[in-house]
Amino acid sequence: MHGEYKVPGGKLVAVDLEVKDGRLAGVRVSGDFFLEPDSALEDIDAALDGMPETATAAQLAQAIGGALHDGVAMVGFSPEAVGIAVRRALGRATGWGDHTFDVIHGEPVHPALNVALDEVIPGEVAAGRRGPTMRIWEWNAPLVVIGSFQSVRNEVDLEALQRHGMSVVRRISGGGAMFMEPGNCITYSLVVPGSLVEGLSFEQSYAFLDDWVLGALADVGVRARYVPLNDIASDAGKIGGAAQKRFASGVVLHHVTMSYDIDADKMLDVLRIGREKMSDKGVKSANKRVDPMRSQTGMSREAIIEAFLAHFRGRYRTQLSDYRPEEIARAEELMETKFLSDGWTYRVP
Repeated sequence: MHGEYKVPGGKLVAVDLEVKDGRLAGVRVSGDFFLEPDSALEDIDAALDGMPETATAAQLAQAIGGALHDGVAMVGFSPEAVGIAVRRALGRATGWGDHTFDVIHGEPVHPALNVALDEVIPGEVAAGRRGPTMRIWEWNAPLVVIGSFQSVRNEVDLEALQRHGMSVVRRISGGGAMFMEPGNCITYSLVVPGSLVEGLSFEQSYAFLDDWVLGALADVGVRARYVPLNDIASDAGKIGGAAQKRFASGVVLHHVTMSYDIDADKMLDVLRIGREKMSDKGVKSANKRVDPMRSQTGMSREAIIEAFLAHFRGRYRTQLSDYRPEEIARAEELMETKFLSDGWTYRVP
């Protein structure tokens, strides 16, 4: 059995093994990583030999860590990375290349419909009616989207919201508020089976699922990096943030919003938390903190999105898709009964 895992920002780890009587045998770890001293590789292999085939990535990593002395240097990989590669060899975890992704870039819709689709699409993936999906949001009205656990009154100035003709919707994932006007952000949702992030901690899964967009940003001239727990930043400042929702069905929703051309004054008028973050960091210029991609690339939002889609299609196996009528109908129902209801929006007043 053979399994591989590419560490985000690091090196490739490969594992070859057999299973005999329910335990790992003949384990051989390889890759383009760095390891000192050389003999530590034999210690890693020996630590894995005899482990139960049901061991989790964390248990495998613990066995490796216990077999290595303090002077061992693992550069570009870790015990956890080896554990994930083992799980992939065993077929317990999958890699990007094991899936064909539906790619959707539809017409602008009511912004709350996009929030509802983030509940509908994972259900379709879990039921097997749709494959793993990457979709770009397009919306036709201004909106503030708050995290699942945020307080409306703590995050949003409701008088300013009304003054600017905006509404507020609560999404199903955690994280912070998104200030969204048509054309001011680039937002995408990635819906994947849990097997793709099997063995990864929450923090590791953020870096793993954000890795492709760092490459896409490089294509448009932005040198970006992942900043734990859920931010994407460049040398000029923060670009965007990610949020996740893990469903009981085993499906994972990972979505990212990146600033393109935000009206910073309006954003700070509407978002209370934005004022606090600005004050805390001693930043006088809102535009400096928002750091829109337009100023870093000189490209239109449409051109950046096309570059992102081209990068994703070039990197993974994909097929173009669109929302199905039944998905839109279900999302419209959820929008009316849940996401635009006071009971859901103000569940944390």
